[in-house]
Amino acid sequence: MKPAPAAAVAGDNEPALIGQFGTWGAYTATPNGKRVCFALAKPTSSKTNPPNRPRDPAYAFVSTRPAEKVVNEVSVMMGYMLKPGSESTLEVGGGSYAMYTQGDGVWIKNAAEEERMVEAMRHSADVVIKGVSAKGTETTDTFSLKGLSQALDRIAQDCRR
Repeated sequence: MKPAPAAAVAGDNEPALIGQFGTWGAYTATPNGKRVCFALAKPTSSKTNPPNRPRDPAYAFVSTRPAEKVVNEVSVMMGYMLKPGSESTLEVGGGSYAMYTQGDGVWIKNAAEEERMVEAMRHSADVVIKGVSAKGTETTDTFSLKGLSQALDRIAQDCRR
């Protein structure tokens, strides 16, 4: 089983696991000749309202793409199509961050806050992400952040700018 969806790594390049740290795997790939590194985790708990609605697995990513000068971009593949035009929230370290939605993914709305959010993620126990599906189902996913700091450090090492 390959844990990275196609959205994370475009092209026919298979990501290689370079280290597992707690719940976070550190991966590297070279789609279209451009190096990409990312940390990936699955939720430690998922709830839907109404309960037990079917969905694909969810994944949280923190990606670095040196060719695009992108460092530690946080995204979450929710495992379902999000309600068009809806917003999502990511809660970590006592703060809440607005996330914009597109298709089945969410990204931070204000890119200027991303570094602060990642720093909070490095020092917190978990992160909670809420979203609404195209069918109106509300989801709450909790991801453990155990191992994230080590995974990000490993990515920084392997994906130098």
